[in-house]
Amino acid sequence: MNRPLRSAAVAAVALALAAAPALAKKQKDEAAATENTVAVVNGKPIPNARLDNVVAGQVAQAAQQGQEIAPEKREELRKAMRDRLITFEVLEQAALAKGLDKKAEVRVQMDMARQNVLVNAYIGDYVRAHPITDEAIKKEYDAIRVRLAGEKEYKARHILMAKEADAQAIIEKIKKGERFEDLAKQSVDPGSKDNGGDLGWASPRNYVKPFADALVKLENGKYTDTPVKTDFGYHVIMLDDTREMKAPPLDGIKNQIGQGLQQQLIERHIGELRTKAKID
Repeated sequence: MNRPLRSAAVAAVALALAAAPALAKKQKDEAAATENTVAVVNGKPIPNARLDNVVAGQVAQAAQQGQEIAPEKREELRKAMRDRLITFEVLEQAALAKGLDKKAEVRVQMDMARQNVLVNAYIGDYVRAHPITDEAIKKEYDAIRVRLAGEKEYKARHILMAKEADAQAIIEKIKKGERFEDLAKQSVDPGSKDNGGDLGWASPRNYVKPFADALVKLENGKYTDTPVKTDFGYHVIMLDDTREMKAPPLDGIKNQIGQGLQQQLIERHIGELRTKAKID
């Protein structure tokens, strides 16, 4: 090999050696990108983290509804959510191709969506930094028990009629000995007509005022001798029984109390932020 050719060959080898680390890094980066991608749509990757987030959200939503997604079902869920993300990506690209992201009303909605994400992230961060303690829940539970002390709950029945004359006719039939439970079938209240008008145990606070006022005046086994008018119509009310109101066991309402205290905490914090803000 003559000298010029030998020099050219050496230079080529040197360039190849110099390029090798860069090529290896590129291949490594591409491999990492592939591992962190669940799909590539028209050259645009869908990050694995996005799929993880969507699946976690579905699992959390199911848990809030008292359901649990079994481990063997997670993979099915993951495949379904991957397919949904691909569909969304296809649609997003189609929207961008038409320039819809430039439309004023679309930009407003995109800004609102961004704001909503940030607000939820801030509140989530605040809640994690200010957890509701078991001591706070117990204190609130004790306060509930004190508030309920001395109060009663009532087991009532009613027959609801659209017209006062029809309700009065029901009362006359009861006076003549017809059974309240049988007459309740004529009620226009679909929730109680088929079970004798039974409303179950409840505090008078659960009812509208005219109904509650009439109910608390009754003795056990007695019924209203005149129709009780509310926004729903005309009621004939019978009181089956009364009992002292007691708070349910703490374990049964612990989560409910915690959520209530958490909501109060958030609302107070929002109030503080608004107070400090300069609002023109």
